[in-house]
Amino acid sequence: MQQAEIRHNWTHEQVKALFEMPFNDLLFKAASIHRQHFNPNEVQISTLLSIKTGACPEDCKYCPQSGHYKTDLERERLMEVEKVVEQARLAKQKGATRFCMGAAWSDPKDRDMPYIEKMVREVKELGLETCMTLGMLDNDKAHQLRDAGLDYYNHNLDTSPEYYQQIITTRTYQDRLDTLDHVRDAGMKVCSGGIVGMGEQAKDRYGLLIQLANLPKQPESVPINMLVKVKGTPLENVDDLDHFEFIRTIAVARIMMPKSYVRLSAGRTAMNEQMQSMCFFAGANSIFYGDKLLTTENPEADTDMNLIRKLGMRPAQGEDYSDEAYEASLSSAIADKAESELFYEAK
Repeated sequence: MQQAEIRHNWTHEQVKALFEMPFNDLLFKAASIHRQHFNPNEVQISTLLSIKTGACPEDCKYCPQSGHYKTDLERERLMEVEKVVEQARLAKQKGATRFCMGAAWSDPKDRDMPYIEKMVREVKELGLETCMTLGMLDNDKAHQLRDAGLDYYNHNLDTSPEYYQQIITTRTYQDRLDTLDHVRDAGMKVCSGGIVGMGEQAKDRYGLLIQLANLPKQPESVPINMLVKVKGTPLENVDDLDHFEFIRTIAVARIMMPKSYVRLSAGRTAMNEQMQSMCFFAGANSIFYGDKLLTTENPEADTDMNLIRKLGMRPAQGEDYSDEAYEASLSSAIADKAESELFYEAK
């Protein structure tokens, strides 16, 4: 097969044609492209920790952390730097190569930045890649994070531009694109994807992938989330997305973004081993592991590692990671997040 080119001019008609391919042909095409750029039997492992939970001023209809909705989520304050580093150290021992930190903010405030920068520096000292998702960034804060050593910044587009206002009204699509521009301009890597199964139409899944692939530089990491329906949010009763449509989305993302890591993110607790295996075959090559993704359930780390081994795969190994670390991840999940008394209140 001819080497897949990186394109930034995908059209609606072209992406629609990919989604409408016979399922086996689509997966074969995606798997073939995947093998041109990656070892198909390796999966990159990341761990995600909520460093500040709840009371977010944004009104994202899928999110239990939004202050606009009444869910069972308890608000937690910004986590102490030392406790974040402790969790990062545990994650590394269990086999993670990247440690991601998320805060339920519209954007980080000036008063928060010294703590955030210290978190980045100290997690980096452990030999882990670092990623943060803190909401919108301006140019100055993006450069501050870069100077602290942050490797990746996550800011999802969530859905297509056309469907976006049905999901979020407190920030615009352009706000999100501007944040990605600031991250790129600062020299950090981009992690950006979206959520499917929010009641959108197929054309909105096409539109999301078009927006991502047609960025001036495609994201290095593309998380594809399947909606986790949470009681109390406006999307709690939305119809489930057909699992074959989710796998198709993974496959098309791989074809359109050949060199990006395509990550299976939220929603994996609703996927059996066979479905996840088909996603890996279709080109997914990254997962979050640990028992929580910010606030939603996630398969336990040892369950994930057992599936990876069952498939004859292995975690992608970055610098300074030993086989002993991977073996350790078979026996225990990442420790539970610290109790609320380990948090301090950001001034």
